[in-house]
Amino acid sequence: MQEIRARIELVLDSSLPTLDGDLTGLHEAMRYALVGGGKYVRPLLCFAAGEVTQACPAALDRVACALEMVHVYSLVHDDLPCMDNDTLRRGKPTVHVQFDEGTALLVGDALQTQAFSLLSETSSVLTASQSLALVHELAHAAGSFGMVGGQAIDLASVGQRLPQNVLEAMHRMKTGALLRASLRMGALCGDPLSDEAREMLDVYASAVGLLFQVVDDILDCTENSNTLGKTAGKDAKYAKPTYVSLLGLDATRALTKQLHADAYKATERLGKRANRLRALANFVVQRIH
Repeated sequence: MQEIRARIELVLDSSLPTLDGDLTGLHEAMRYALVGGGKYVRPLLCFAAGEVTQACPAALDRVACALEMVHVYSLVHDDLPCMDNDTLRRGKPTVHVQFDEGTALLVGDALQTQAFSLLSETSSVLTASQSLALVHELAHAAGSFGMVGGQAIDLASVGQRLPQNVLEAMHRMKTGALLRASLRMGALCGDPLSDEAREMLDVYASAVGLLFQVVDDILDCTENSNTLGKTAGKDAKYAKPTYVSLLGLDATRALTKQLHADAYKATERLGKRANRLRALANFVVQRIH
């Protein structure tokens, strides 16, 4: 994981515009938001799925960067005063605090479009059909039926007690959609999967995507801001619906164990090729232990 994180840091840095000319301020803010301090879970999932299909590392570099750009754009916008109004992200001031709100809005816009530019550029590591499939996968995951739609439901649900099935549906869109896309896109960079293997990867993605959010809910109420690198306790402060508020802490911890077991079971038939997928499931759940 450390090797891939270091690799992604370098590729992300090189994929951004240089700091010169009239747009230096915008490009500096983009780099501030994107490079350094992240867990890079989505790139890690992309590389792990690429290992299953024996994908070219250079292709995975490109896809992983696009995924991280879309993820970070969503964080920058989520932190804005009109959304979650947060001041701390990845252990440092959020973009609108470090710069200003207008710059933060433009940073998010620029990172999102840069992601699709990366995927659509002519290259020797991805075929035209692969690039088209990757663009479609990312657009669907990030749009109104995925990440953005989930965020809309989240904003509309503040102060409400959602039924568990509605809460789960929201998180499968808000967080899970992009995590699932990370796996599907990593796999698309390599040899075609059988229908059975693709289904197993989707089951794994479903379990890990929800696991990641459930763990975040636990961490928000059990850890401090210094440990998390972002503001702790904000879910309770803003009366946002979470698994902890719905089920209680003990039942939520039990749910993480079930989701972890589901993720493991989904990879059984993939054998050694899925070792990194299993390691990532461990990594997600061990954040609360």
